[in-house]
Amino acid sequence: MRTTATRNPVLQQFLADHPGRDLDRAGLRLHFIDEGSGEPVVLLHGNPTWSFLYRHLIEALSDSYRVIVPDQIGCGRSDKPDDSRYDYTLASRVDDLELLLDRLGLDRELTLVLHDWGGIIGLTYAARHPERIARLVVANTAAFHKPAGKSFPWVLSLFRDRVLGGWLVRGLNLFVRGTTWIGCQERRLSRAERDAYAAPYDSWAHRIAIHRFVQDIPLRPGDRSYELISWVQDRLGLLNAIPMLILWGMRDFVFDGPVLDEWVRRFPAAEVHRFPRAGHLVFEDQRDAINGLVRSFLAAHPLIREPVG
Repeated sequence: MRTTATRNPVLQQFLADHPGRDLDRAGLRLHFIDEGSGEPVVLLHGNPTWSFLYRHLIEALSDSYRVIVPDQIGCGRSDKPDDSRYDYTLASRVDDLELLLDRLGLDRELTLVLHDWGGIIGLTYAARHPERIARLVVANTAAFHKPAGKSFPWVLSLFRDRVLGGWLVRGLNLFVRGTTWIGCQERRLSRAERDAYAAPYDSWAHRIAIHRFVQDIPLRPGDRSYELISWVQDRLGLLNAIPMLILWGMRDFVFDGPVLDEWVRRFPAAEVHRFPRAGHLVFEDQRDAINGLVRSFLAAHPLIREPVG
């Protein structure tokens, strides 16, 4: 990745502007960005992105808030261990998040910004500790089982269940390349931006997390994370009183309209913004609009503190 950065001015600028720091996670390096001061806002990425996804939102928020952006283990600048050193499951991801926030002393008044797998990771943490959560920003993600009648996309089934899928993900890096191409429907990423997303995933070994994320998608009883998802969706009602902002790229073929409908059904008081021409990477397609919406949402729901004295 270091060699790639020297040839890519977009990536080089991001790494220079946001050097971040590391947390020791049982001998593994969990990298995270920690910038600004004030109320903590935690930005959680999914698969196959990394903290680079939030580069514009970091800039928009860090002048007024403390912005925490971890790279999931196996992603971005975090270590990329094999299966003997890390259990690539949802439960492990949530434990990582809890460890990070506890080490930073952040256990109250948290705002979570959630995308893709970052959604179920963050909402599982929130279901464990609803008293710690002040606000939620949800974008093209899920925290419940597949809505009734929604089919599972065939391409994800290929990546998840077939030997060929593993070769396409880890051998050709097709999951990263495909996501950064079709994930933006309104504002196509430049070649430098697409290369920046792919930079941490520069070998078969370094693409393990991408494949394991897909393999961990819970579809039926017996899948490793199925029971945990069931537990989370049963506890989502505990979060109903928490202000929620929903940002949705409507041209996402995975997290599509029926998934958004389920969010609205479960959280009818949420503020919802639909972007008809945006894709899965809505933070890229609608970067300026989202920066403004998130800032406005945070300002509209100030944290209530007891007066001093």
